[in-house]
Amino acid sequence: MKEMLLSGQKVPAIGLGTWHMGDTKSIRDQEVKALQAGIQAGAKVIDTAEMYGNGRSEDLVGEAISTLDRNNLFLIDKVLPSNASKSAMEKSVNKSLKLLGTDYIDLYLYHWRGSIPLIETVETLKEIQKKGKIKSWGVSNFDLADMKELVALPGGDEVAANEDLYSLNSRGIEYSLLDWMRERHIPLIAYSPVAQGDTHAAKFEGNQTLKEIAANHNASIYQIILAWDIRDDATLAIPQTSNPDHAVDNVKALKIDLTKDELEALDKAYPAPNHKVPLDIL
Repeated sequence: MKEMLLSGQKVPAIGLGTWHMGDTKSIRDQEVKALQAGIQAGAKVIDTAEMYGNGRSEDLVGEAISTLDRNNLFLIDKVLPSNASKSAMEKSVNKSLKLLGTDYIDLYLYHWRGSIPLIETVETLKEIQKKGKIKSWGVSNFDLADMKELVALPGGDEVAANEDLYSLNSRGIEYSLLDWMRERHIPLIAYSPVAQGDTHAAKFEGNQTLKEIAANHNASIYQIILAWDIRDDATLAIPQTSNPDHAVDNVKALKIDLTKDELEALDKAYPAPNHKVPLDIL
């Protein structure tokens, strides 16, 4: 099973995303079961945010983990840019903690850049970290210029991770950002790692290369894509699903090792850009 280091902890390289979860009451029980099934299959990380359903996702996660051992979980949460100030951030943390039913968040991310000075956000994150309400902090939707600005700030080099959109058909961060992060041992958290089930203009379903590689491993094409996402041992992929069976299948991708030839075939089918492109954001 593939693992990676996140905030100094070894965690399975596939976690559970929760964007859009908690919004539909009729499938709430199913979504709770999907998160629990993923954890039981071997996942440890659950990723959520105060933005997701205005707290409904956090509330759903809180219900799903209420009967589980908190010590065996790694929770990621995110603060909105509008709440990333000295006066507002701790209120957001406290609300999230209450909804999650826990007294600490393992990794707290600045969701995307807003108008509040970055130095103020970093200083506030560090203050809340000292209080023990968050164990580590990081960022999300940061491109190379943002990351360089961040690490140049006092304490900015303590950033524990950067969460960006990354998938086989969304490889823009490979041009310059990803290598820069690897050199500094800053982990990547890949959201929408299977292009939201082929809805993000990926055209995975009809790709012959993916089909052949999936057949080689007796796996689905989405399991192959997830195995590709985590091929470097420094990326956490957080696919989202409301289906318990799909959650289990996603976690099973941890056991797939792609060969050099298969990786080269995927590079040819979905090439990385040879120039700088804007950061892909959903």
